[in-house]
Amino acid sequence: MAYAKYFLSKSKPKLNNRELKSIIKRALREDIGRGDITTQLNIPKSLSIKARIIAKEDFLLCGIDLVCAVFKTVNPSLKFKTQLKDGRRVSHKQTLAIISGNAGSILTAERVALNLLALLSGIATKTSEFVKKIQPFRTKITDTRKTIPGLRNLQKYAVRIGSGYNHRMCLDEMVLIKDNHLKIMGGYAQLPKAPKGCKIEIEAQNLKEFKRALSFKPDIIMLDNMSIRDIQKAVRTRNSLKFSNQPCFTALEASGGIRLGNVKKYAATGVEIISIGELTDSITSVDISLEVL
Repeated sequence: MAYAKYFLSKSKPKLNNRELKSIIKRALREDIGRGDITTQLNIPKSLSIKARIIAKEDFLLCGIDLVCAVFKTVNPSLKFKTQLKDGRRVSHKQTLAIISGNAGSILTAERVALNLLALLSGIATKTSEFVKKIQPFRTKITDTRKTIPGLRNLQKYAVRIGSGYNHRMCLDEMVLIKDNHLKIMGGYAQLPKAPKGCKIEIEAQNLKEFKRALSFKPDIIMLDNMSIRDIQKAVRTRNSLKFSNQPCFTALEASGGIRLGNVKKYAATGVEIISIGELTDSITSVDISLEVL
């Protein structure tokens, strides 16, 4: 069985235009308020300028079309020129885009545009580092639901640009029985009947819970905060069933406490999935600036 079927395709990731427009308008309202007072008082309304967006460090680019949309939302007459695509490696001092047109519009759009580009590029860059770290293992690096409210689709798009995979997008996408569910339910009983096409995942925090979860043969078992040694034992146990006369195609997911420094050890255990909240909840935005030419 191809375990990759548990994830969204990485090919041609796209963003929903309606959602993009909504995010941009909310962000601009938040930043501009009743108007850019400084620009209105100091910059002639008819003045035209040219500016460039420049990288202040090396990183993986993500969000360049979104940046263009921010400037165009503020003023559709602005000209935005770039030859770069999302997923491109850029270097320190490299020009990412040239914007020309009304000076006030460029200055008003600057901060929202740069914030989004820096955030998404930071996520894509970090994801690519994790993916590179686990080569040549075939384990899939995925994100989680630990995202900024209202920006989940953007953040998960950035993970895909970084060659990662998306875990469930929202609560209606799959059944994921976690520790708090089990506490309320009083432990394992039987798997619920999931809606058609909906996969089932169960969380286990030790080998005893894992073996109990495995007996239900769910689509995925999350090995949460388990030691590498116990994860190795879980993989061996699952594999012993996988090739028996009662085959088990349950995928195993390692989660919790996984960092760049130890991710390769987790991948070496043989799990199919490593989910990492750090991709989207501990974000270091890349350094980008706008310079008037």
